[in-house]
Amino acid sequence: MTDLETRGARPGAATLRRAAPALLGYAAVRALGLLTLALWSAARDKSAYTLLTARWDSLWYTRVAELGYGYQLRLPNGDVHSDLAFFPLLPWLERLLAALTPLSYADAGFLVALLASLAAAWGIFAVTDHVYGRTESGADHGPAAGGGRVGLYAVLLWAVLPVGIVQSMAYSESLFTALAAWSLYAVLTGRWMTAGALASLAGLTRPVGLAAVAAVWVAAIASLARDRRAAPGGTRTTTPVLGMLLAPVGAAAYVLWVGHHTGKGPLGYLDVQAGWRNGFDGGYAFARFVADKFTSFPSAMAGVGLIVGVGLVVRLYVVCVRQGQPPPLLVYAGVVTALALCASSYFGSKPRLLLPAFPLLLPLARALAGSRPRRSVLVLGAVAVASAGYGAFWLNGSGPP
Repeated sequence: MTDLETRGARPGAATLRRAAPALLGYAAVRALGLLTLALWSAARDKSAYTLLTARWDSLWYTRVAELGYGYQLRLPNGDVHSDLAFFPLLPWLERLLAALTPLSYADAGFLVALLASLAAAWGIFAVTDHVYGRTESGADHGPAAGGGRVGLYAVLLWAVLPVGIVQSMAYSESLFTALAAWSLYAVLTGRWMTAGALASLAGLTRPVGLAAVAAVWVAAIASLARDRRAAPGGTRTTTPVLGMLLAPVGAAAYVLWVGHHTGKGPLGYLDVQAGWRNGFDGGYAFARFVADKFTSFPSAMAGVGLIVGVGLVVRLYVVCVRQGQPPPLLVYAGVVTALALCASSYFGSKPRLLLPAFPLLLPLARALAGSRPRRSVLVLGAVAVASAGYGAFWLNGSGPP
């Protein structure tokens, strides 16, 4: 077993205390974003709460929560948008909360997002602090280590992302990120059944649950290979295998159910996605979308921005590899990034689809932890203000995020 696996996980209460500054900072950033959205929306005579809970994808989730699956919308161009494209865990939770409380389905979705975003922030801190923080003996790991500082900055960077407002929407990104982050933490600490169970739930949340499953599989296979080399012919644990078997159950169960429900077999879910003109084409459609921006000067500036943004994402991933991030984090971030950038539709949503890829932020978090605290705080404060303004502008626009 690796050093990461044998490094003891702190008790829950102690971990929470260690993460408290990061969670408080996260809550402050999100409060700033929500306040800015409320003021901006009021100035435009719009309801900020409606933007957060009752537009775009959130409407599809609440419809599933209230009425179950079976609704589809046929567009004038012949496309068929089916609610089967939306995975069931978020609407299940909305239905549960609505049944147990006076909350509406939309209110329940908002509450799930708020709680899940805090759980995600805690999970991001736990993963980052486990990899780059101190061991229980107090030894630092790496030049950028500083106790919980790297974890603190990782959480704050995730909070101040330009599309961070999505973390407070009745969308599934926060729920998925929470499940994926804690699944990765369970992998890093050798809790294979927990890792598999959380990856399975992540697979019931979004199609990108494949990333969490892949991380569990890669880590489990590596652990089994190490055990075999360490004790040839000896007794080996089967727990990693059980985690591997459990991880894909959620996604597989839903995809197979959709295939049965539609009568189109195991690949029925792909047909559902095709109705939304969404699929995986290796990035060809996105490349064409970017190229089309260069037909005029104003749109060419947007095209340059897109190229720079994609280049930054790729660069961050390369740095993650060079800095020796644990393979489960690299696999997870790589799959999330590939699925986001290589999807064939909804190009304006790509920043949101990248939101769960938090390991990409760890090189920046290490750099901030190695800088002077005053400078890091000033940088993050300025970015938080800009992010709050952009989020308010973005949600008050015409298209779905």
